[in-house]
Amino acid sequence: MGQESKEQRSTVRRDGGVDVMVVGAGAAGLACAADLVAGGLRVRLFEASDTVGGRMRTDRVAGFTVDRGFQVFNTSYPQVKRRLDLRALRLRPFTPGVLVHTDDGFRRFVDPTRRPREGRDLLPGRLASARDLAALGVLSARDVLAPVRYLRSRPDATTLTALADAGVSADLVETFFRPFLSGIFLEDELETSARFFHLVWRTMLRGTLCLPADGIGAVPAQLASGLPGGVLRTGEPVASLTGRGVALADGGEVSARAVVVATGQDAAARLLPGLGVPDGRVVTTLYHAAERSPLSEPTLVVDARRRFLNTCVLTEVHRGFAPDGRALVATSVLGDPDPAREAAVLAALSEVYGTDARSWEPVHRAVVRDALPAMPPPLPLSRTGRVSPGRYVCGDHRATGSVQGALASGARTAREVLADL
Repeated sequence: MGQESKEQRSTVRRDGGVDVMVVGAGAAGLACAADLVAGGLRVRLFEASDTVGGRMRTDRVAGFTVDRGFQVFNTSYPQVKRRLDLRALRLRPFTPGVLVHTDDGFRRFVDPTRRPREGRDLLPGRLASARDLAALGVLSARDVLAPVRYLRSRPDATTLTALADAGVSADLVETFFRPFLSGIFLEDELETSARFFHLVWRTMLRGTLCLPADGIGAVPAQLASGLPGGVLRTGEPVASLTGRGVALADGGEVSARAVVVATGQDAAARLLPGLGVPDGRVVTTLYHAAERSPLSEPTLVVDARRRFLNTCVLTEVHRGFAPDGRALVATSVLGDPDPAREAAVLAALSEVYGTDARSWEPVHRAVVRDALPAMPPPLPLSRTGRVSPGRYVCGDHRATGSVQGALASGARTAREVLADL
């Protein structure tokens, strides 16, 4: 990835004539810039922070590899398959299933087509009734086999309503779906669009959940590495949009025929007054180091009592996430908890893992605001990037709150810019 010299920077600021200025180097901005460059346009991509990725960031804290909030990477997303070299990411898989902590201990919800020997808890009467299992089988088969256009075009409702309509009982919703989906939707009322639920369920059944060996930040880093030198500039905040292009925070200006705002939703609303943006969800991930692993498998754990969203031992996914042989445990909760609530989470983890989690060493605390957009029904799964002449927007808040949604939004906006210019 090329970096510009000071002389090149001053040239950009003095005459700065480019076809398109893209503001924000998250997944959507990187995809948009790449497609615009491929279309033959002169492009600049400015990112306010010190590296690319937006919310897809990885930090090194005391030798530990920690993402900006708990992340998983799904290999089945079409945009992921199109844009990324998956082998180069050195992906480490999670178990294709979930452990649900109930009052009777763990119950394993596993894909029986992948792990038939571990499907004992899917026998009627353990995790679900025979009727629930039949309803779940029909729902899953339809979501896996039906064309995407069918899932996208069905009448929308809340996820809670969709599960009831599919014949899933309230018992299974409370035991499994509500605690599991709360960690995906970042809300626990299951008020998220059923269209989004069906697409998520499809990708989970068809793909593999994993993490790059260097953390989730390796994904946007690989996207950025494909850009020509001189396109990307980090550490360059944009203060506002002007009649000629953009004004930089340091007083410079870059002129452009078109500007694409590819930031998070709050910054997008500031740069594009009048732009409607959804409410954002807030999530906090607590990272702790334990002397020994409390769970000897790379499996996501959820709690039927919903005292936290999910927890997992990241060093069971990849030993390289910790520097000294200890276990790295990530636990996510809704909102920004106070110390009393964090203490309650540790008490819950002690019960779930059967150990004294209060003895674990705090490593990092990541609060992610606008981690996902609210997605109530009816949810448009993609929206135009056109805002006004020469002004465009893209991001997961313009599509579905996922890597696929962000990349697809960037690609769609690039197509519109290319058509307009």
